[in-house]
Amino acid sequence: MKIMKKSITQSLIITTLAGTVAFMSSCKKYLDLTSPSTIDQTTAFASASYTNSALIGCYNQLIGDNGYGQRMSLILTQSADDFKTSGAYNPADRRGVSLYGSNADNSEFPSPFAQSYVGAERANICIKGIQNSPLFATSALMKQYYGEALALRAMFYFDLVKNWGDVVAQFIPSADEQVFDVPVTDKKVILDQLIADLGIAENLVPWIRESGFSDTRFTRGAIKGLRARIALFRGGYLLNEATHADERSSNYLDYYKIAMQECADVMARRDEHDLNPVYENIFKSLHSATRFDDKNELMFEIGAFGGNATTDSKIGYYNGIKFNASSSIGGGGGGMLAIPTYFYEFDQLGDCRRDVTIGSWQIDANTQKTPNAFNAMSDAKFRRSWSIVIGGTAQNFGINWPVLRFADILLMYAEADNEVNGAPSGAAKSALQEVRDRAFVGFLSREPAMPTSHDDFFNAIVKERLLEFGGEGLRKYDLIRWKLSATTQQQVQAKLAQLQAGTGAYANVPSYIYYKPSAYLQGTSQAEVAAINLYGGAPNTVLFQPGLGTSSAPSGYTSVSWRASISTTSDVQAFMQYFQEGSREVFPWPTSVLTRNTKLVQKYGY
Repeated sequence: MKIMKKSITQSLIITTLAGTVAFMSSCKKYLDLTSPSTIDQTTAFASASYTNSALIGCYNQLIGDNGYGQRMSLILTQSADDFKTSGAYNPADRRGVSLYGSNADNSEFPSPFAQSYVGAERANICIKGIQNSPLFATSALMKQYYGEALALRAMFYFDLVKNWGDVVAQFIPSADEQVFDVPVTDKKVILDQLIADLGIAENLVPWIRESGFSDTRFTRGAIKGLRARIALFRGGYLLNEATHADERSSNYLDYYKIAMQECADVMARRDEHDLNPVYENIFKSLHSATRFDDKNELMFEIGAFGGNATTDSKIGYYNGIKFNASSSIGGGGGGMLAIPTYFYEFDQLGDCRRDVTIGSWQIDANTQKTPNAFNAMSDAKFRRSWSIVIGGTAQNFGINWPVLRFADILLMYAEADNEVNGAPSGAAKSALQEVRDRAFVGFLSREPAMPTSHDDFFNAIVKERLLEFGGEGLRKYDLIRWKLSATTQQQVQAKLAQLQAGTGAYANVPSYIYYKPSAYLQGTSQAEVAAINLYGGAPNTVLFQPGLGTSSAPSGYTSVSWRASISTTSDVQAFMQYFQEGSREVFPWPTSVLTRNTKLVQKYGY
């Protein structure tokens, strides 16, 4: 849908320049840049300083409630076998999104849809302006800005394609367009354009340590990683909106080769990006002025600042560990809930990622720690107590969103290598091994065996990505490109039924657990969970044995439903309840969009 009209496009460069904020460093300080509203485009792009301001106006369309501050990160993405949105089904709000049951009037769609197009339009203006600038031929800085603008446009259009499939694609400013009511472009054509653009962009921008930028701006490694991600999506199964079938292009391996090479390029520059040795520190680094990521595993983040809905995020307030509003830390969290089976996908003792990823505990009104009911566990990579905003009623904590990590480079490489070669090479196995070794630090003997066949290795990648990236908004799109959404729906519903019944792999899961409130240590996640005061011993013992089997708690303890909390209707049958292969891989057009472009017809199945 082309939402930009000439009447507003002609003034867009003014708003792009006047409302900009520069991301200055990883310490999360920012500088406001303003310029006179009388500057025209020719003048603006004749100056590197003004060009930078216009470019930052593009970055600003990634942030806020309608960008990666909430909807693009925490609402549109959470519909897989890791997390879901809390609350009862409603087709017109975020709960409908989570259950694949949205309608065209869903309130979560119009604003992020529109903001993505505003961002793409601003990028188009920057791309044209920089190309026509007298500085472009001789200035390395202007070429860098051109590369960033191409990457930003690719980011906005990739978001649109991931969520809405075939969309109207416009690669020139709206002021240069003659017709506005135009049909959609096939997503394959759009993705091919983005891959080509990023191939140009990656050679124009420096690596992160050379740039002086923080990871809230595109640098070479981040662009290569984005290109690899889009190539894998293009090489995966895409919904053919005419035939209503998920199809893979006959030349899909060409895209896997692109992804493999891009990831290999990044892996060859360990001086720029590498694995953070401590998994938990990746996420702590997103929260405060103190960074714990000297290796630059965080390759690209969406910045958050300002304490408002336009430029900040609700990360850690909407989602994350649940904090009672009366606690000394302040309220927040609980908007996203773990699929109960997810907890038991992790190794019982060895995998440190479980307690970083899943919030098995909450903080009560007395600022003490208590266990959550099994079907009320939250995501845990985002926590108000890790931010600089403690106490009070604020909803914006300045927490950044992680778009791309070096761990993804390793796992994308391993996946692509396996497909291209028909079985994993030694390099692919080593890449997977690196991710596992960090997860099982101190418990390497508990790691799964390394598979050697193509199918077994692919299945290992599917599982590893579930464990590594839980709650980071990747899983839904992974399942779609692998054509595993329907299979996953069936498998997890079957697992949930077994879990509720206490059969199969879940025969030793207790129906109830019993606790006493304990101190909030604010230590490592593993230590935090280990210190939960449960009747019968440590959680890694109690949660893996049948227990007393009664809701009556021993003297001095309080009972919490564990397996007994699983409901046939709200947990088992409701998992991905309205997913339909061949239609629900994409969202419907918002009703407001259909009224603006007469060439659009509502998506099939809606």
